[in-house]
Amino acid sequence: MENLQKMISEKSVVIFSKNSCCMSHTVKTLFLDFGVNPTIYELDEMHRGKEIEQALAQLGCSPTVPVVFIGGQLVGGANQVMSLHLNRSLVPMLKRAGALWL
Repeated sequence: MENLQKMISEKSVVIFSKNSCCMSHTVKTLFLDFGVNPTIYELDEMHRGKEIEQALAQLGCSPTVPVVFIGGQLVGGANQVMSLHLNRSLVPMLKRAGALWL
């Protein structure tokens, strides 16, 4: 869990993903299309990916991918990210975190 907190706090936007997950792909594409350079951890490619996935589950993340953190704060999965985007809250959140300079 301590390792997870370090991973989350080091960058303004962190996405935990799996290459095999279509919703992970959608979320990553959204951020990249905005011009954000997120730190992406592909859990299915990482040596300790299962441990990180378990730690995400302990934080209440369900499903465990994709999971997005902005400014060190848990945003949630694809549904939460898309809801923020549709109600025009995502871009201001990214600006506050220093991840977007529009």
